[in-house]
Amino acid sequence: MSTILELIKKETLRQAQSIRLIASENYVSQDILIALGSSLTNKYSEGYPYHRYYEGQEYIDEIETLAIESAKKLFGAEFANVQAYSGSPANLAVYFALLEPHDTILGLSLPAGGHLTHGHKVSISGKWLNSISYGLTPEGHINYEEIEQLAQAHKPKLIISGHSAYTRQVDFKRIGDIAKSIGAYHLADISHISGLVATGVHPHPFPDADIITTTTHKVLRGPRGALILTNNPELATKIDKAVFPGLQGGPHNNNIAGIAIALEEALAPEYTQYCEQVIANAKALGEALKSKGFTLVSGGTENHLLLVDLRNKNIDGDTLSKALNSVHIETNKNSIPFDTASPFKPNGIRLGTPAITTLGLKEADMETIADFINQVVESIDNTDTLAHIKEQVIAFITQFKQY
Repeated sequence: MSTILELIKKETLRQAQSIRLIASENYVSQDILIALGSSLTNKYSEGYPYHRYYEGQEYIDEIETLAIESAKKLFGAEFANVQAYSGSPANLAVYFALLEPHDTILGLSLPAGGHLTHGHKVSISGKWLNSISYGLTPEGHINYEEIEQLAQAHKPKLIISGHSAYTRQVDFKRIGDIAKSIGAYHLADISHISGLVATGVHPHPFPDADIITTTTHKVLRGPRGALILTNNPELATKIDKAVFPGLQGGPHNNNIAGIAIALEEALAPEYTQYCEQVIANAKALGEALKSKGFTLVSGGTENHLLLVDLRNKNIDGDTLSKALNSVHIETNKNSIPFDTASPFKPNGIRLGTPAITTLGLKEADMETIADFINQVVESIDNTDTLAHIKEQVIAFITQFKQY
């Protein structure tokens, strides 16, 4: 067996023995794994269904069409593009479709929980475009008054809603109204909450957003990829041209097949129950952590993730995330709002419940996880204790059937 296959086996075992609390990760079904490793990866398919540049596309066209139709049905959209390779290219395609270099955009700042592609200076979105950022209130909620003030002052051509580390629901209508008041487009990036939106457990951006983008590998439980959705036929044409031939060549057919399966799975009633449980688990985990003296940004959560302010625990997010990883609890260090520490040693960690909910964990299990996290904080320099916690973590998580 090749070295690569041996490493894949080790990674599979590592995942099976870990409590995976990274908010942007999940488990895909066996059907999706089969699609990703199928003969579809052999086929090159520049163009769109029934308008390809190469022959031999009859089954590829059917697969992509099924993905498009399922995306439209799940999100209530008139048009869907399923070819963007991932979330960042999807956002770039929207910018390329709607904007000119140096046009102004307005998005949530990275330290406040936004995403790099929403205009951060290290991203092409912050270099190619004139990026203005809005932030949070002292209570940790989106500052909608600031959005309105900045919109009136700078007249952005595009306002972006959405986040990568924000624990509350987004008022898409309010942001949409602000965008309309200045004649701007409204892009809702729902990558982190797409499944919650699709099942109605989080407010929907439509009809208050012109375009929706989302990754497919988080709560949606699909492979890495992205969707771009709109109800505007003119924008749909611009988006299709921006994705291909504007930014990329042939689509990843195996990933599109996996996305199609994930969307079909998400249309089942059981998926709504899953999304409800994701939120219930996040809230339960938050309450359990609070009972142990942890501070949560904004005081709690209304979605799938938690942001923990560690300053009262006298430990930084980098140190804690590495210690947790040593006992097989996966998290990620994360800046907190108004953080004065370096992004490499921030004052917070981010936790999410999508992956553990897929495994079947419920509210009562969140107390156990919170206890593990608290034990690690209290035993951060005790290697013997950490080794014992690791054994307990593996014994606990391997009780649950892998998805």
